[in-house]
Amino acid sequence: MFRRPVFLLILVLLVAVVGGLLVMAAFPPAVTPQPVERALPNERFNAR
Repeated sequence: MFRRPVFLLILVLLVAVVGGLLVMAAFPPAVTPQPVERALPNERFNAR
């Protein structure tokens, strides 16, 4: 098939990466909602 096994290894890795990206695009991971923290006013950080 290939004279050098390095080309076969690179081809297999490339197919695995593309396949993984397609699976991630088809089934994205669920995002857990996080509460939004209130920003502190700048007056707390002024020099005394």
